[in-house]
Amino acid sequence: MDYKTAGVDIEAGYESVELMKKHVKETMRPEVLGGLGGFAGAFSMDAIKKMENPILVSGTDGVGTKIQLAFIMDKHDTIGIDCVAMCVNDIACCGGEPLFFLDYIACGKNFPEKIATIVKGVAEGCKQSGAALIGGETAEHPGLMPEEDYDLAGFAVGVVDEKDMITGENIKPGDTLIGIASSGVHSNGFSLVRKVFMMTKESLDTYYEELGTTLGEALLAPTRIYVKALKNVKEAGVTLKGCSHITGGGFYENIPRMLPDGVRAVVKKDSYEVPAIFKLMQKTGNLEEKMMYNTYNMGLGMIVAVDPADVDKTMEAIKAAGDTAYVVGSVEAGEKGVTIC
Repeated sequence: MDYKTAGVDIEAGYESVELMKKHVKETMRPEVLGGLGGFAGAFSMDAIKKMENPILVSGTDGVGTKIQLAFIMDKHDTIGIDCVAMCVNDIACCGGEPLFFLDYIACGKNFPEKIATIVKGVAEGCKQSGAALIGGETAEHPGLMPEEDYDLAGFAVGVVDEKDMITGENIKPGDTLIGIASSGVHSNGFSLVRKVFMMTKESLDTYYEELGTTLGEALLAPTRIYVKALKNVKEAGVTLKGCSHITGGGFYENIPRMLPDGVRAVVKKDSYEVPAIFKLMQKTGNLEEKMMYNTYNMGLGMIVAVDPADVDKTMEAIKAAGDTAYVVGSVEAGEKGVTIC
């Protein structure tokens, strides 16, 4: 009897590390000390000493049941982008710059090429956000998970000068709400998605004219990362008064999180075109409109509040980052909350 007989293949673990090294290397920043394989990731703080009062901000998340689509489609190269996005977008919402990221993969069996493909996606998310992938863990769970299954979670740390933190405290009536387009469903609400659509290879491989792609490709599209867009806005000299990452809970839960007491967000539904995937989901599942806005991003992955005088500069900065922005509403006096009309 040995460890491999018990279900844990140490040699496969070594092979996974070797295969992923080239992807990890592409995410490195000058502040990273040492290489992959140490007991801990080391990151120099020299670069943030110029800040008046540097504040560390952190985020941790996974990709939820979206991961089942990766299993069915046997496509594992984008799910890591989702994992990074869910963490770094939250950091960017605070005004922070992501510094480094760590991942955790739990699997029934370590298939080195599959693990390396997952990490390739994680590395791509790190490159998009400017974060270094400085460590991680792949844990085999024989007997607890089916051999082909895995779960993925991550943790990110960023930094922001206290004077640059986005707190929402200065949002006032008359401010403008700008939405930044999502890439689709992102990584929330998939427990409902899996009830609306049949989760079979045949169903996910079905091509839909209105989507311009297969259902599976539309649903598995990786979460948009907004770090560059928000950084561009800051560098354009615009003060973001508030920022809301539209994740689980949709508009109704997330937008109020950026609002102070005494103001209300008013979002105009006709201010942008809701992507076809949400329309298809609502029609197929016979879902109420309010529930859709209470669960999904409905095509807007991030919503920011700015002074009306800064709208043009904000829109230009977001466009320069490669994202699409819409003026979607405004802030009014009233009980804290959201009106969608």
